[in-house]
Amino acid sequence: MKEANPSLTESELAHLGNGEVGYIRKMKSDDVSRCFPEAPDIDPSLDLWALFGADGTPILLTDNRSSTFFKAAEDELKTVTLH
Repeated sequence: MKEANPSLTESELAHLGNGEVGYIRKMKSDDVSRCFPEAPDIDPSLDLWALFGADGTPILLTDNRSSTFFKAAEDELKTVTLH
C-alpha cells in the first residue's frame, strides 16, 4: 500500500517551528545591515553571532556566541546552528 505524502503550503512551511525553534548563525559585518538594518556600522574584523526565529525574524545580534543561547533559552526556543 502506498503511503500518502503530506504536503505543506508555502505559508505553513514558513511558519513551521515558529515560536519553538530558533537558529544561530555566525555573521560577517557585511551581512548585518541586510538582517539588522538598525545596527550601526560594525568593525569588519569582529566575529558576530545572530539568533533568528524559525521564520527568519532577527532576534539578537551579538559578538558573544553564548549570549545567543541565553536569549534562546529565555525565549524558550530550541536552537539549531547554521553553518
